[in-house]
Amino acid sequence: MTINIKNIIKPIKTKKDYTNALKMIDALMDAKSGSDEENMLHVLSLLVEKYEETHFPLPNPDPIEAIKFRMEQLGLTQKDIGNMIGTNRASEILSGKRRLSIEMMRMLNKELAIPAEVLLQS
Repeated sequence: MTINIKNIIKPIKTKKDYTNALKMIDALMDAKSGSDEENMLHVLSLLVEKYEETHFPLPNPDPIEAIKFRMEQLGLTQKDIGNMIGTNRASEILSGKRRLSIEMMRMLNKELAIPAEVLLQS
């Protein structure tokens, strides 16, 4: 696909617009740094990202699964989590038998950088 840099970039409103934007992005992937084509690639990427957020939203992960994922990423143990949130019942929390308190959620948000909206889900 040949891209004319003078093409007008417009909002992505339809599936056809979305498909065309993806084709243009593909054609611009090898754009030289600092070029007009690279600028166009950046703008198109932002437009596609916004369209995808609206039309293909990803659900938040389960709070316990998010904690376990971060534990694995950071090499933390159940005991580490217990120390972090101030309880020796981390196993009950991680098994879903005990609910997280607001204070525990605050600590996990702060220490593990898990978004509050993920932790606040029931």
